Amino acid sequence: MQYDMVFEGGGAKGMVFVGALEVFASAGHTHGRLLGTSAGAITASLLAAGYRPPEMLESLSEKIEGRSVFADFMAVPSALDKGAIRTSATRELLRNIDLPLIPERFEEKLDDQLVEWLAAQPSLRCVFSFIERGGWYSADNFVTWLKQRLDSGAHEGKPRRYSHMTLAQFHAATQVDLSLVASDTTKGAMLVLNHRTAPDLPLVWAVRMSMSVPLLWQEVVWQREWGQYRGREMVGDAIVDGGLLSNFPIELFVSRAAPVINVMGPDVSENVLGMLIDESMEVPGAQSAVKTQAKFGLGDLHTVKRISNLVDTTLSARDKNVIEAFEKLVVRLPAKGYGTTEFDMTDERRELLVNAGRLVMQTYLDQAAVSESQVSFGIGESEADSQAQQTADKTAMKMLE
Repeated sequence: MQYDMVFEGGGAKGMVFVGALEVFASAGHTHGRLLGTSAGAITASLLAAGYRPPEMLESLSEKIEGRSVFADFMAVPSALDKGAIRTSATRELLRNIDLPLIPERFEEKLDDQLVEWLAAQPSLRCVFSFIERGGWYSADNFVTWLKQRLDSGAHEGKPRRYSHMTLAQFHAATQVDLSLVASDTTKGAMLVLNHRTAPDLPLVWAVRMSMSVPLLWQEVVWQREWGQYRGREMVGDAIVDGGLLSNFPIELFVSRAAPVINVMGPDVSENVLGMLIDESMEVPGAQSAVKTQAKFGLGDLHTVKRISNLVDTTLSARDKNVIEAFEKLVVRLPAKGYGTTEFDMTDERRELLVNAGRLVMQTYLDQAAVSESQVSFGIGESEADSQAQQTADKTAMKMLE
């Protein structure tokens, strides 16, 4: 059976998708259109590139010098060049502070030396990156890893060579309809990135935009060579994680509104299946597994935690209406006790999370065998179905405005 599939964002918790997909594929099911946000965007992109669950499981086990390769996704940013430093917000702040009794020409030189020294200190680079680039960490290592994955192994008998492709080129090469959600903080708009809306945008940077958790990773600035988005100029816009505006946009596949179909493309499957990370569901055995004690980072700051909680609350309130309306299309995957940035989780904790995904997906599919309507598109003629459809259409249209 073929499904149009939606993957929620969740950072490191997204590893649970691999176990669920393993059972999904073993049951003989396939995917049609793919839609993902943040960690879900990574999963959707690898699926579109022909990755099967065994390859994904192998990727989860990658290590560099004995530690998970994913731990390096939160790398200390590299130093900025002198040109960027002298036009930075930090330099501008110093320029606006007048030091009494010091001649202006000497003060200018002192300020230049001070800001260059600050930017060069490894211990202060995260702070400097946070101020100048909107993120505590660099995701350069993630980009390198994703390029390697998109150029590794074979797909349909041919070597993968997808890392330098645009979204239009990738669609032409794979014939997979892939959409990734990101947020434009400059224009205050949600972006659905695919070969129709942003054909010249490189696939790697579309994924990088979608996974850029605000404040955690540096924002991505849209480049001129990436073309337009739905006919709009985007050069210089700051783009971050799609989860800022919609972490689980299942309504984009359920809506039948013409403007939504123009963005998402026509249905290619009779079924829709959404994989939702549920932090209220226990991961069997995880309570006794040792959790890695990460070093102090951005997430430990109380202010950042407050902002994160506010964003989560806002997203949950909006997404909840659509999820409740289409609950039968959603697989809830356990992730209680796992952190969004727990990329360096132990092998034991990772395997418990992946296995939890296997167990839940098997239960879901077993129930579907009893009642096929439980996983079908499920839009009938009843009043409840009609109201659910109206909710999806209204929400999807609002998201794309």
